[in-house]
Amino acid sequence: MSQAAVKASGVADAPDAGRWKALVFIALAQLMVVLDATIVNIALPSAQQDLGISDGNRQWVVTAYALAFGGLLLFGGRIADLWGRKRTFVTGLAGFAVASALGGAATNEAMMFGSRALQGVFGALLAPAALSLLAVMFTDAKERAKAFGIYGAIAGGGGAVGLILGGFLTEYLNWRWTFFVNIPFAIVAAAGAYFVIREPKGGRNSSPLDIPGVILSTLGLVALVYGFTRAESNGWSDALTVGMFVGSAVLLLAFVLVESRVKAPLLPLRVITERNRGGIYLSLGLAIIAMFGLFLFLTYYLQIVKGYTPVKTGFAFLPMIAGMITGSTQIGTRLMTRVAPRLLMGPGFLVAALGMLFLTQLEVDTSYAAVLLPGMLLLGLGMGTAFMPAMSLATMGVEPRDAGVASAMVNTSQQVGGAIGTALLNTIAASATTSYIADHIGGASSRSQQQLVQLQGQVQGYTSAIWFAVGILVAASAIALTFVNAGRPGSGNAVAGSGAGDGAEDELRVPVVAH
Repeated sequence: MSQAAVKASGVADAPDAGRWKALVFIALAQLMVVLDATIVNIALPSAQQDLGISDGNRQWVVTAYALAFGGLLLFGGRIADLWGRKRTFVTGLAGFAVASALGGAATNEAMMFGSRALQGVFGALLAPAALSLLAVMFTDAKERAKAFGIYGAIAGGGGAVGLILGGFLTEYLNWRWTFFVNIPFAIVAAAGAYFVIREPKGGRNSSPLDIPGVILSTLGLVALVYGFTRAESNGWSDALTVGMFVGSAVLLLAFVLVESRVKAPLLPLRVITERNRGGIYLSLGLAIIAMFGLFLFLTYYLQIVKGYTPVKTGFAFLPMIAGMITGSTQIGTRLMTRVAPRLLMGPGFLVAALGMLFLTQLEVDTSYAAVLLPGMLLLGLGMGTAFMPAMSLATMGVEPRDAGVASAMVNTSQQVGGAIGTALLNTIAASATTSYIADHIGGASSRSQQQLVQLQGQVQGYTSAIWFAVGILVAASAIALTFVNAGRPGSGNAVAGSGAGDGAEDELRVPVVAH
């Protein structure tokens, strides 16, 4: 066995005694980032009215954050590898708190858009640093399963928690508190991280920064995310939308070519060409496409069609959160060290698809208990079970110097998946709604009948898009079962290190950890 393999087997360093305390603060920071993705959506109508933001510009409250966050994630991951993950983590938290304070104090739309972009910039530092800290601190297979179970539950369920918290803050306080609430989260997490986290030595990547790679990846991802965001509001045939997709393809292709040739690439291709990690990034991205679209439809369905208040809507998502926590911490964590990851991910995505299948039965007068409750419970259970091994395996076996960019790729697949899901499924829903109303409005003679047709048209749009989401989850399951071939952690054929593909045959047979 080679020296690299012996080192990879994890006998070198004892695990950090404060790692479980550190997990509390890492999880708190992750919760803050995930909450922020949905909490602002609930507050958007109130903020728009107060600040005089036009309907045409309101999307920038969401888009400014998504562009900065999605575009800079790879750069943020590389900075974590270069500066050190603890320093990057604390810097990201401090910057996120300042940006949140600016957002809460916004007096006009320019200040609001600027603060959201700044949140995205610091979020892009924070998110990969958090995940890569877990990757290098938890090296024992069973402990790693527990840690990533907690992290996976937060990553999956935090968005739904944001809907509840956003509803409470908007309804009982003020929309500004959806920003100010981040500040105590950030202060506690940063203080805890500063005093508790002890990052393992020797994990930094001191290679010079790949500037061409940074520019190409950032511009390429920004163009891709903006293309999907614009498609949602301006249509797929819009000249600028098409131009963004073409530009993104050219920039990302150039990025791949540059990365294959430079001495110290921003994203070493070994990170994504290893079949397990490649399969995880792809299946996770597809699952997020389905899930983000569903969040949007269910929020509208419950508030517009069923007449729920923001708070009641948030509570209606509780079964999904309960399912995610159960799937991640009870099923995923307990089975992660006993079965191969694909046997959790593949069936997990299928159970989530079954939950989606329930939700294709939505009608204007659908019973919450009969359809929505079991559908959301199954969706959460399946996603939680699949997310947990995916998060763990995506960073397992990565050389410490690549932990930041490997973690950033997990976040990138989620962020781009979210942008695609919102735009793609929203377009499908809008088209189906328009078609339904055009076919049925002629038979509605009274105003009440016309309003009913309008509502039925909206529900028809949601269910049409959810059918697509079912198909996307089935595809995610197939990819996970086909590409992910790693054995269970500790079985002797766990995922290969980043050296996979470099002829490192001996390393493939040891349980590889990120120490």
